[in-house]
Amino acid sequence: MSPLPATVPAIVRTRIRAAARRRARLTPEESADRALVLRLVSLLLQYPDAELTAAGTELTATARALPATPAAAHLARFTAWFAAQDPEALERHYVEMFDLRRRSSLYLTYYLHGDTRRRGMALLALARRYRAKGWDTDGGELPDHLPVVLEFAALDGPGAGEAPLRQHRRGLELIHRALTDTDSPYRHLLGALLSLLPPPTEADRAAVARLVAEGPPNEEVGLDPYGTYGDGEFAPPGAFVPPEQAPPTLIPSVRPEGRR
Repeated sequence: MSPLPATVPAIVRTRIRAAARRRARLTPEESADRALVLRLVSLLLQYPDAELTAAGTELTATARALPATPAAAHLARFTAWFAAQDPEALERHYVEMFDLRRRSSLYLTYYLHGDTRRRGMALLALARRYRAKGWDTDGGELPDHLPVVLEFAALDGPGAGEAPLRQHRRGLELIHRALTDTDSPYRHLLGALLSLLPPPTEADRAAVARLVAEGPPNEEVGLDPYGTYGDGEFAPPGAFVPPEQAPPTLIPSVRPEGRR
């Protein structure tokens, strides 16, 4: 979209840009495909235990059966890699990417609020959002864990259901960048997700650059300021310890027969 003339009032420019980013109404089949993509990304971002790795062939077939979209292409690349890996190698890679690197932690409110009291309020707000929709996460994971947020988006739809993903767009961009910098195939899962969201604004890009340089906010007494303390680190070890991973959810069924 070409830049609008400076003579156009700011409110008009803002609303035109918002309209340009707004998605057209989805058909029921498009909504179902979108929900399946979100569920696949949610599932594949969970710890690759024996049940998940054993389903590699089924997951690859499911990704290949999706309509041709950028998200489907990313999923096809990831599942092909996933199905070809040794299970122990998958486990080691997952732990290295998501448990040992703060730049690619899957806990979204960390990027927006860091280790501050605001993060606790954000977690509470997410939990309330889920309960208001009648969804119980069973307490297995924090409500900001990306697979949990993705499952809620799949259940509640592109509007309100995907609002937490849009809110944490900058954190998602940072995770994608961190995975890309390490050449991790998991970057394809974040690429699939980001392809479903509105494109980043200049403010988003600037905020991600600040996160890369400075890290999230911090109000802990006695800790050094955020910076680059090591490979994949925002802060000294122990400043943020992600909770243990919850067991993966059930594997989504392959689309009903007859659908292509």
